[in-house]
Amino acid sequence: MNSALLGNIARFILLLFAQVLIFNRIDLFGFINPFPYILFVILFPVNGNKTGLLAASFFLGLLMDMFCNSGGVHATACITLAYFRPAIFKFSFGLSYEYQTVKLNDVITPERFSFLLIAVVLHHSIMFLLEVFKLSFLWEILWRTFLSTIFTLITCIIIIYIIKPSKR
Repeated sequence: MNSALLGNIARFILLLFAQVLIFNRIDLFGFINPFPYILFVILFPVNGNKTGLLAASFFLGLLMDMFCNSGGVHATACITLAYFRPAIFKFSFGLSYEYQTVKLNDVITPERFSFLLIAVVLHHSIMFLLEVFKLSFLWEILWRTFLSTIFTLITCIIIIYIIKPSKR
């Protein structure tokens, strides 16, 4: 096994356990939750196996659904994020994505921030829409998406700076 595969497996396990054991217990005002487990999908290597990413995203979402008893909303949101990830990359990075020179776990630039923001908004929109599943609660869905996106973005940026590889 190569080191990239082992790193991805370790990231998968650590983010899943951190989400289940720490972040699922955070519930500000009854409806603001951070979901940094999606960093696995976001930080997956750009030139990695796309089928492997879709399968791992589904498995990650399925495990989150089992731990949260949420009936498939996490799996659907993770699969959607993994599927649209190349389009978000192309939108945010342009030619840098075409040449596969993008590294997300580095200093946050406007391109990286826009990628993180779009990815988190997409994930949260799908997840909260499916969780409520009524358009009559549109304002609640938008409000929860907005507040949880802010909290998740802050958490993800902190985690990215913590796990950022040191320059030697």
